[in-house]
Amino acid sequence: MSADKPLPADEARSFTIADDDHDIRLDRWFKRHMPDASFNIVSRWARTGQLRLDGKRVAPGDRIAAGQVLRVPPLEALPEPAPRTKKERPPLSAEDQEFIESLVIHRDRAAIVINKPPGLATQGGTKTDRHVDGLLDGLRFEAEGRPKLVHRLDKDTSGALLLARSAGTAAHFAKAFSSRTAKKLYWALIVGVPSIEDGTIELPIGKQPGTGGEKMYVDEKEGLPARTRYRVVERAGNAAAWVELQPFTGRTHQLRVHMAAIGHPIVGDGKYGGQDAFVSGGVSRKLHLHARRIRIDHPDGGKLDVTAEPPRHFLESLQHLGFDMSLGDALPIDEPKFSETAEGKKKAANAAAKARRKERKGERRSRSGTK
Repeated sequence: MSADKPLPADEARSFTIADDDHDIRLDRWFKRHMPDASFNIVSRWARTGQLRLDGKRVAPGDRIAAGQVLRVPPLEALPEPAPRTKKERPPLSAEDQEFIESLVIHRDRAAIVINKPPGLATQGGTKTDRHVDGLLDGLRFEAEGRPKLVHRLDKDTSGALLLARSAGTAAHFAKAFSSRTAKKLYWALIVGVPSIEDGTIELPIGKQPGTGGEKMYVDEKEGLPARTRYRVVERAGNAAAWVELQPFTGRTHQLRVHMAAIGHPIVGDGKYGGQDAFVSGGVSRKLHLHARRIRIDHPDGGKLDVTAEPPRHFLESLQHLGFDMSLGDALPIDEPKFSETAEGKKKAANAAAKARRKERKGERRSRSGTK
């Protein structure tokens, strides 16, 4: 954090977001730098439009990026922001150093991609001491600073996780995610087989009341728009299917909520599928959701396009169900045009059939008129 101008307390001030605060929530920024500004005060500032980030209105739960400018309204009787004391991180053990390096599947000047195993959280939280964020000192390599997280995966979701190697590249990648030019493709095993094998799910998602924000649900009235494409790769009779999933929005737990909402929960997802999310007959009870591929614009030009191998339990389940691994990467990662989707093709076919019926009807009338 750095103040752009030393202004009196009765005037609005602006602060430039520091590298150490990149991609944290705005309310967390206030807890770090202005602990006397309560959540209620920050919420009131946001609600009345007094709080601005790069000149735009912002909410307490929004994430901020290094280099952005935060405008804070007059602080009334609040004291000056307290300088943040940097907490020293203990050095990694040799075991942790070896572990985090073993996860790297891509490295260049700007980015690192790791293949996150299931069971390892992306960031810390209640009762979570070991996480990717806490191991990032082990991925400095020749760079001065530690890499930075630019997106997340659920603790039990495995796969490709992108890290930026500087504040500048972090801002570049964060912009790609917020503008939805970054593309992610997942593999999943689901219970049952959808009647439409290549479809799109558009259901708004919100936080389920009474869960402390830890669980999401389909909220038709107040939920945020969410869109997912799915394609069935192979099916194991009617018991299970291997699907490719592509989120076109980035809501919390989006893929898990959407698949459960259409009656086909992801195998092992008891949180959203309950007991119906488990398949008998030797299939692992772990979550079968894997971030298979990520593609994003590289700061140096061109595309960064990385594929991550699934974890052991996922591969064993694919093998147990008799699926052919060579079929798994057929879905284009770009968002399809509506005319190319199953829904679009169906509507086009219906329109063509309607036109043919109308033409035949016209022919019958013509023949009737010549008699």
